Amino acid sequence: MERLNRRLSVAPMMDWTDRHDRFFLRLLSPNALLYTEMVTTGAVIHGDRKKLLAFNSEEHPVAVQLGGGDPRELAESAKICEQEGYDEVNLNVGCPSDRVQRGKIGACLMAEPELVAESISAMKNAVNLPVTVKCRTGIDDLDSYDHLHRFIELVASAGCETFIIHARKAWLSGLSPKQNREVPPLEYEKVYRVKSEFPNLEIIINGGITEKEQALFHLEHVDGVMIGREAYQNPYFLVELEPLLFDNSELLSRDQVVEQMLPYIQSHLIEGGKLNHVTRHMLGLYHKQPRGRLWRRHLSEKAHLSDASSRVLLEALAQVRGELS
Repeated sequence: MERLNRRLSVAPMMDWTDRHDRFFLRLLSPNALLYTEMVTTGAVIHGDRKKLLAFNSEEHPVAVQLGGGDPRELAESAKICEQEGYDEVNLNVGCPSDRVQRGKIGACLMAEPELVAESISAMKNAVNLPVTVKCRTGIDDLDSYDHLHRFIELVASAGCETFIIHARKAWLSGLSPKQNREVPPLEYEKVYRVKSEFPNLEIIINGGITEKEQALFHLEHVDGVMIGREAYQNPYFLVELEPLLFDNSELLSRDQVVEQMLPYIQSHLIEGGKLNHVTRHMLGLYHKQPRGRLWRRHLSEKAHLSDASSRVLLEALAQVRGELS
């Protein structure tokens, strides 16, 4: 089994990291490991697999994140995802939303490490892909380091070699998913301690990483960094990280990224798709750049129109370049 490079990855984010976004992000970062949005086992087994699991070959390496709490269903879903061509299967043990909790999946599984271990074992027996876990540092009152240590120990004993740890606990009641990404304090030291006490495991840190210096500092203590909202709101941040983490100097400018998106967008439109299905993911490309506001405004006002074509993107690019007033 080929070992994936998880030194840099982009977090699975609901409504954000769909296949259009991942194609766009791959242009920005040739090396980052990309993740799908969470897809539930019920959807994988019984839903429209072509729609749910489709991705472009250019996205590789790409991992699928599963939401589920039944070992048999997770194993069946993992096998399906392997057949679809994904490079990794990841189990969501971090999402705190009420809807996810009602399905007894996501962060609430941190209270059931034995079930998570059983699920990991079932998936590993079903596929030849890496099977990983994305979790929190704790939930509710189960937030001690001892609880996190026991969780890691039990799940690792079932064969999980890679843990992506969002360095915040999750409150399962009283906070919205958005608040759970902001209100609980970051606990980076807990993640560093996990790595020091489980040196043979691959530990990836996630949460609040918005600066290059932060990423480099984390990598002195753990094996990789996972970028979340910053990769969506300021996607060119990935380009800034590439030469630091991979010694890669062959990178695209923002304008070149736009130009390389045009054939993809044209194909999407020919297939009956809408322009804003793609361009909504590109709004942050000129984040904090001169005339970046013009870029966002033009796409926001024009890309959703029923007759919007790739010309809208070219017009937005012309405004950024100062070619249109």
